[in-house]
Amino acid sequence: MEMDEIIEFVAGLDGVLTLRPQPGDGSPEVSWGDTYFYYAPDGIVPRTQPFATIVTKNYPGDETSHLDRPDTFRVNFFAGKDAFLSRTGRTPRDPAPHDTDPSATDTLIAHPVYGSQGWLAVVNPGPRTETAVRELLAAAHNLARSRRQRRP
Repeated sequence: MEMDEIIEFVAGLDGVLTLRPQPGDGSPEVSWGDTYFYYAPDGIVPRTQPFATIVTKNYPGDETSHLDRPDTFRVNFFAGKDAFLSRTGRTPRDPAPHDTDPSATDTLIAHPVYGSQGWLAVVNPGPRTETAVRELLAAAHNLARSRRQRRP
């Protein structure tokens, strides 16, 4: 899967606000080139975390995926406890197995930093993870929509 394919898929879900920070728009330089997806049917950035992101570079404290390699990106999505458990066989708070490689491509993993909060990730999704990525992005969108609808 290419980044643009993922962005197009998520943008096709109802109520999605897609942010793509770039130079000159007032966003922090570290975020330039990345993509953030929010459930925001009113088009206003909510005060919540995005339900999914695409990152194109290492962030401070998040270097284990080695996103500094050419043509490498990571898609991240909030899965929640149940989906996290069904996809990984463990709860978000359980320690990751020692043989987990956060830089492995086309492999569904617990997010290297936010896995304990129920986030999953895939570096350079491909044929093995394409279906899971689409399902998990749709599920993350549904979770964000449900949270928004419960708020007064």
